[in-house]
Amino acid sequence: MRKGGFSWKRAVGISAAKSRISRKIGVPLTRSGRQRKMGAMAGCLVYVLLCLFAAAGIAILIL
Repeated sequence: MRKGGFSWKRAVGISAAKSRISRKIGVPLTRSGRQRKMGAMAGCLVYVLLCLFAAAGIAILIL
């Protein structure tokens, strides 16, 4: 079974233009790419918040 085929968007250059724009602005143009990026940011935010809460807890115990 063959996979793939002819893509007129790729032949015209739309795919390459979209990827260049996406890299330049730093935001993925696909829905799944945006969701993946937001998930990574949320994961990082959770780690930062945990560290802040831990520091606040330690500060409360010391005082």
